[in-house]
Amino acid sequence: MILDRDGVINADTVECVRSVSAWQPLPGSLEALAQLRRAGWQVVVATNQSGVARGLLSRRELASIHEHMCGEVNAAGGAIGAIASCTHGPEECCGCRKPAPGLIHQLESRLGRSLQDAPFVGDAERDLQAARAAGCRPVLVRTGKGRRTEKVADLSGVTVYDDLRAFVRCLLGETSA
Repeated sequence: MILDRDGVINADTVECVRSVSAWQPLPGSLEALAQLRRAGWQVVVATNQSGVARGLLSRRELASIHEHMCGEVNAAGGAIGAIASCTHGPEECCGCRKPAPGLIHQLESRLGRSLQDAPFVGDAERDLQAARAAGCRPVLVRTGKGRRTEKVADLSGVTVYDDLRAFVRCLLGETSA
């Protein structure tokens, strides 16, 4: 399973999460990640982090944020198997920045297996587009930018949930969509 970071696992901010202290998990997200681990799901993260290109944080600060996030997830009983980050700015022509599928392909290379048909949970239209481009199953959550995305994006083939916790409960058969 592939997750976007900001707006899915943790609270999104206006520009970007710039420090470990600014990283705040969304309600229920850590518990959802623990449920996924207990159920045997491997979770990976694909995240655009243009704050690096814009000079808002360094690669080292980004690595510290990811280390902190993984520690919080682990402490709650979950696990993140890999993180792929695009640190390019929106104006740069790269193949990794979502909506391009490059981050998903990076994760496939690291894992040594295809992620085609895997759920990709995001809060932005670019997440849904990247999921489609890589042959994943797009899932929209209403946290972060999700409510706005729900109003403007092409939602054909997309399942929509209030948050990561609601998606995981449905996935694991605890509730219906």
